[in-house]
Amino acid sequence: RDTIQEKWGQKTSTSYTRHLYMKANPARRTALVIAERMRSEVPDFSGSRANLEVCILKYLAQEEKFENYKLYLCSPVDLLESYIQTHVKTYCLDQNRRLVMFLNTTLTQYYETIQKAVFASTAVVKGRRDSNKIISLWLDEFCRELGGVLRLPRGDLVGIEHLEITDIEFLNDAMMKALSPLRNRLKEEFACANLSSFEKQPHRILLEQFPGCKEQCPFCGSVCTNTIPNHDGDHQLVFHRPQALAGWKFYKTDILVIDICSSCVASDMSFRLGDDLRFPYKKYRDAGPPFNTWKILPDSSMQKYWKWFVCHFRAQLEKFFKGKFYDIGKIPTSWHTVTKQEALDELR
Repeated sequence: RDTIQEKWGQKTSTSYTRHLYMKANPARRTALVIAERMRSEVPDFSGSRANLEVCILKYLAQEEKFENYKLYLCSPVDLLESYIQTHVKTYCLDQNRRLVMFLNTTLTQYYETIQKAVFASTAVVKGRRDSNKIISLWLDEFCRELGGVLRLPRGDLVGIEHLEITDIEFLNDAMMKALSPLRNRLKEEFACANLSSFEKQPHRILLEQFPGCKEQCPFCGSVCTNTIPNHDGDHQLVFHRPQALAGWKFYKTDILVIDICSSCVASDMSFRLGDDLRFPYKKYRDAGPPFNTWKILPDSSMQKYWKWFVCHFRAQLEKFFKGKFYDIGKIPTSWHTVTKQEALDELR
C-alpha cells in the first residue's frame, strides 16, 4: 500500500479532482443560473423583448441623462447591452452578495455530485476478483455516474489506470481526501469573486435570451420590432418617431425634421439623398437599400413619449445634431403640454 501511495500521491489525486472541478466549471454554470434567476425574478427581464424596450424607455426618462439617450438613438443595441449589464451588476453585487452565494451553491452541487459518483463507483466494483481491471471498471462507472451532470471524457482519466492500483478503497479515500480541500480553496477564491471571473458574462447570456432584428429605420432610427434576427420579409415597427432623432434636416437648411416617417409616406413630401437624388416619400422604396427593405405604413399617430422627449431635450438635440427646431420644423405647441408622467403612462 505504501508503494501505491507513493505512485498515487496526494499531488496526483488533487490534480485529478481539480481537473473534475475545472471540467464542471462552477463559474460557467453559475452564469447560467444568474441569467435564469433574473429572468424569473426581475420584472424587466421576465417578459418579451417589447416589454424590455418599454422598461428601457422608462429608465431613460427617469434618469433624464441625455448621454444615455444619445447612445440609445445612435446605437440601441449597445444601450440594451449596457442596460442589462448594469442590472446584472446590481443584482449580483448588492449588499446580499448574491454572486458569492450562487457560486458557492453551484460548487456544493458539483461537490456532492462528484462525491456521490465516487461512492457509487466504488460500491459497484468492490469485491470484483479481476483486480487487474478493477481501476478500469471503476473509471468506466465513475464517468457513467457523472454523465448526466458533467461530461467527462473517459480519456481524461486514463493516467490513473497506469498507477497499478488494486485497492479500490484506497482509490475511493484518496479521491475523497482531495475533494474537500479543493472545494474549500475554491470557496476562498469565490469570496473575492466579481463578474470578471466569468469566461462568458451573465449579461451576455441574458442578452442572448432577447433576440431580435437590430436594423434601424433609415428615416427615424427606430429599431425593427421583429423578434427573429435575419428574418424574412420587410423590417417594420409599430411606432416611428421624429426624423430629427436620426439627424434629418430639410434640404440645404439647418431645420430639423419634426415629422415622423409614417406620416410622411402619406404626404406629397419628398426627401433627398445628396444633391442629385430626390424621392417622393410615397415611393421611398425607389431609393434602394436600406429604404427598400422597410415597410412603412401611413400613420400620423406618435407616442407622447417622443413629444415630451423632444421638448425636454430640445437644446441638447439641436446641439448634437447641429440643427434647429424652427420654421417648418417648429415643435407643435401641443407637444409642450405633454408631461413626463403622461408620456410614461402611455407606455404601459
